[in-house]
Amino acid sequence: MQFSPLDWAVMAAFFAVSIGIGLSVARKAGRDFDSFFLGGRNMPWWLLGVSMVATTFSTDTPNLVTDLVRSSGVVGNWAWWAFLLTGMLTVFLYARLWRRSGVVTDVEFYEIRYSGRLAAFLRGFRAVYLGILFNILIMASVTLAAIKIGSIMMGWSPLQTVVIAASVTMVYSAVGGLRGVVLTDLIQFAMAMTGSIWATIHVLGLPEVGGLGALLEHPNVVPKLDFLPDFSTMRMDDLVPLFIIPLAVQWWAAYYPGAEPGGGGYIVQRMLSARDEKNALGATFLFNALHYALRPWPWILIALASMIVFPDLASIAERFPDVPEQVVRNDLAYPAMLTFLPAGLLGLVVTSLAAAYMSTMSTQVNWGASIIVNDIYERFVNPTASEERQVWMGRLWTVILMTVACTLALFLENALQVFEILVQIGAGTGLLFILRWYWWRVNAASELTAMIVSFLVAVVFQVFDGFGMPTWGQLVSGVGITTLAWVSVAFFGPKTEMSTLVSFVQKIRPGGPGWTAVTSVMEQRGQESGFYGESGQPGSADGELPASLLAAFLGVVAIYGVLFTTGYALYGQWGAAALTGTLALAAGLWLARLWRRISFL
Repeated sequence: MQFSPLDWAVMAAFFAVSIGIGLSVARKAGRDFDSFFLGGRNMPWWLLGVSMVATTFSTDTPNLVTDLVRSSGVVGNWAWWAFLLTGMLTVFLYARLWRRSGVVTDVEFYEIRYSGRLAAFLRGFRAVYLGILFNILIMASVTLAAIKIGSIMMGWSPLQTVVIAASVTMVYSAVGGLRGVVLTDLIQFAMAMTGSIWATIHVLGLPEVGGLGALLEHPNVVPKLDFLPDFSTMRMDDLVPLFIIPLAVQWWAAYYPGAEPGGGGYIVQRMLSARDEKNALGATFLFNALHYALRPWPWILIALASMIVFPDLASIAERFPDVPEQVVRNDLAYPAMLTFLPAGLLGLVVTSLAAAYMSTMSTQVNWGASIIVNDIYERFVNPTASEERQVWMGRLWTVILMTVACTLALFLENALQVFEILVQIGAGTGLLFILRWYWWRVNAASELTAMIVSFLVAVVFQVFDGFGMPTWGQLVSGVGITTLAWVSVAFFGPKTEMSTLVSFVQKIRPGGPGWTAVTSVMEQRGQESGFYGESGQPGSADGELPASLLAAFLGVVAIYGVLFTTGYALYGQWGAAALTGTLALAAGLWLARLWRRISFL
């Protein structure tokens, strides 16, 4: 493709602004560990919420959505839409708890929840497992998308794309720390949304597509339009993996970065960076609302249009003969459609994709480096390391993580491949991450068991090609095996010391019947189980739980309602749009009233 001077000017202006922001906060970010990795713990909810959604607005996300739509139809998006359920639990049950913990990273949590040497080992093990293994897989997936976009839109080889993209991002990430990441995320998200919406309008106007009405009536597109399954016509072989498994099992049982049950990763990093509990809750809610209700439809419409312009993989390969054969998959259709954009708009969209890459990679590498420094280097290697040395170690690991992830990206084929690997590796661990805050019996040994068993099951399925089972069958089997293993260890394994459990309840105030054994001991000792909330009013942890569960349910209804209302309106189904819109409005108003009550708990 030929970029005009206007396209290059748009890109140059964006990179100049981003680097300028990074340089402007470099001194403040490098002051100490909290400044570099947590932004000084004084950030507002709206900025953190936008930062979260900007991070998930990665270069591989529209590619993944395109892959799902072309492979399974719009209904295939339930593979990630279902994670809204755990997202709302994170908002109303866990955001405040994480902020109360006062930890520096989510991995540090293990030594305030569990006791003994096993807790310390688990902290180190989890740091390697998450900060290195999972983090590298995610960054490799993001870089793979950049490779495909670079090959289609810039004519670059995979290695050329990796070298250029990684070099720019490494410099940017090492300069400004989390404060620089969050500030630039604000600009990057605005540009990314503008680019995706404007690109969608242009794609719909292509002569091959003929507008929204023609798109929705095209024979290639009509079978792919349903975003809710038709139970009367859909085969069970399709219904189970596309809808039933995501809603019945996947959302609570699997661990997927950005949608971790109970919160985790960079989501927790943003919670810990908030000014207080209210800002942590507000930031996480804003993230989920924008992530599920605002962003999907521009990507979906472009994916549907691609089925007219590029009805199969052969047509993509024919249009782009220089693209390596192993890279030509359904997810390549998204950048392929962007090649039809005119000058100016092309520069804006390519820049928005570069911004998406930068926001995701800078966040992932900053979070991964924070875990390696705080939970491996400072905890086990050099406990006396100065704040300045910790910051420089973080910058070093930024380079290492980026290099390894980009090397791995050269051997991957498509975004859906990585998504399925990550979901399978985490199968069965999600329930533990939900219950460890609300059930005293969950111990370090049970959590270690869950991680090891889920990983081994995933490896066995990969080696033996799933024993002939479909992907969803492998997921359910992994969940069953892993859950049975860790629950058995929770009951029969070494228990956490009572002093640690008492300290956890006093500090976190989780509430619920799962802590009765601990609160009974506290009452016998004459220790207080109540607390004074941020409002200064006396509260009860047990009273917080029911209201939080109701708020989570209302949040799910409101956000799904907005998502479906938008879809029905685009399809011209105004009666259905009115119904789902009314449900969304009612749930939103009820939630707004409940929110005021929760804020005083």
